[in-house]
Amino acid sequence: MTRKLALLGSVACLVLSAGAAGADELPMRKAGLWEMKLVTTGSPVPEMTMQHCTDETVDKEMSNNVSPMAKQICAKQEIKKTATGYVSDSECSVAGVSTTSHAEITGDFNSAYTVKTSSHAQGGVAGAAGRDSTMTLQAKWLGACKPDQKPGDIVMPGGFKMNMRDMDKLKALLPK
Repeated sequence: MTRKLALLGSVACLVLSAGAAGADELPMRKAGLWEMKLVTTGSPVPEMTMQHCTDETVDKEMSNNVSPMAKQICAKQEIKKTATGYVSDSECSVAGVSTTSHAEITGDFNSAYTVKTSSHAQGGVAGAAGRDSTMTLQAKWLGACKPDQKPGDIVMPGGFKMNMRDMDKLKALLPK
């Protein structure tokens, strides 16, 4: 159960970073199947690889659906275009845990992109001492989605499959 919650938490972080809105907008990803390798320090799940079938409609829906959720839990969420890509800064609070994050996003969103995030969390079950973590997401385009996949499908380690269009189900699993 803890592992599934950690995986869902990782998906929530990915969705928030993919759908974040601010001064600038991230470009839409090329339609098709993306492999996303997530390497994390300071987390119960240090590394995982998942696949996400997407298209322009799903990327727009993710942004539109996540935006209201991000506004509810994030006091600050900004994305700025830089010479090498994008920078994102956020301050969010969920279930008594306050998290400050800084992400650097590079790549072309057609064949590959990388998101390097550093975060500091305070509060929650583990106490107020503070925890630092880093996350690197390396995404690469694999080609067309598989015949049994539809846009929005994410296949996680162990074959756990969900569709990002089921955001209400994901929100219900996040701690209050």
